Amino acid sequence: MRKLKNSELDRLSVEDFKDTKKTPLIIVLDNIRSLNNIGSVFRTSDAFLIEKIYLCGITATPPHKDIHKTALGSTETVAWEHAEHTLDVVEKLQAENVKVLSIEQAEHATMLDTFSPEADTTYALVFGNEVKGVAQDVVSKSDMVIEIPQFGTKHSLNISVSAGVVIWDVFSKMKALN
Repeated sequence: MRKLKNSELDRLSVEDFKDTKKTPLIIVLDNIRSLNNIGSVFRTSDAFLIEKIYLCGITATPPHKDIHKTALGSTETVAWEHAEHTLDVVEKLQAENVKVLSIEQAEHATMLDTFSPEADTTYALVFGNEVKGVAQDVVSKSDMVIEIPQFGTKHSLNISVSAGVVIWDVFSKMKALN
């Protein structure tokens, strides 16, 4: 087995990426403090053709060298917007018939492995602050809370890891519906 060269990966150009049909997934970052985490979410969002990222509250915005360090140019491909308040974004998306899913540990949460997305539905995945998680008012307003099952002693994942796990899982399940 031979590793592929970058030239063999059949990558989209920035223009082709922007013209490509997107996955009906929106990412909402609720007060993320680490610029490296923000960049990682951009990179993962590029990989799975995410529709848009909302950067809320204290979440920094591009251009910034520490975001760029992990985003590797994906801030130029993935659509994004800054909003002062996460709850305003949640309410706006719900008014547009987007189902909002907070990724959090909460009472009556649905475990990620048992979550089944509906066909022809756009979902917004809300990821929270590295210390405080998703704000309670956002969790309360969400259509559903999704929890990543964890079996060790910490029951805590870095936000960029959580985003990778959840985006891949939901993307895979949505792709299987088509």
